[in-house]
Amino acid sequence: MKILLIGGNGEIGTILKPEFAKKHEIISAGRNSGDFRIDLSDINSIEKLFNEIKKIDACICVAGDCYTGDLLSLDEEKLNIGIKNKLLGQANLVLVGQKYLNENGSFTLTSGKMADKPVKNNISKAIVNGGIHSFVLATSLELERGIRINAVSPGKVSDIPVNDLVSAYFKTVETSINGEIIKVNY
Repeated sequence: MKILLIGGNGEIGTILKPEFAKKHEIISAGRNSGDFRIDLSDINSIEKLFNEIKKIDACICVAGDCYTGDLLSLDEEKLNIGIKNKLLGQANLVLVGQKYLNENGSFTLTSGKMADKPVKNNISKAIVNGGIHSFVLATSLELERGIRINAVSPGKVSDIPVNDLVSAYFKTVETSINGEIIKVNY
């Protein structure tokens, strides 16, 4: 399969990239590194990326910034960091990318446990990750041409056995699941 990995040089991407490369052709994209550049907060950048790469079988996104801080420090500007980058960025990957994915392709988005188990100083992450879950559940009902969408929702990456994390992403790409939120190490 030809797989676009967005965020391939980040914390999760550096774990996934070599594992997927054993079986698949990996094209990486990131804000500052990878085979291609992408700014998830800019829909024109997303469109440009898909125009350059064209036909792919799967798109995995493990990128997206989000603000961390307490309620008193949170304001619209800080909230919009996660909304524009992680939530809308991943949503726009699907909205734009569905035109470029091969038939029976798949999208894998990344959320996080804050959607279900928020902790203090992570309100923005809770909102954004919960939004990603809702987007995946609703979008899975309407994608055409056999295209699937799922999300991996990991706990703290340093606490997750690598095999569990990798298996979750492989499951979204290599099986026929659709509309699933795979929770890893909550």
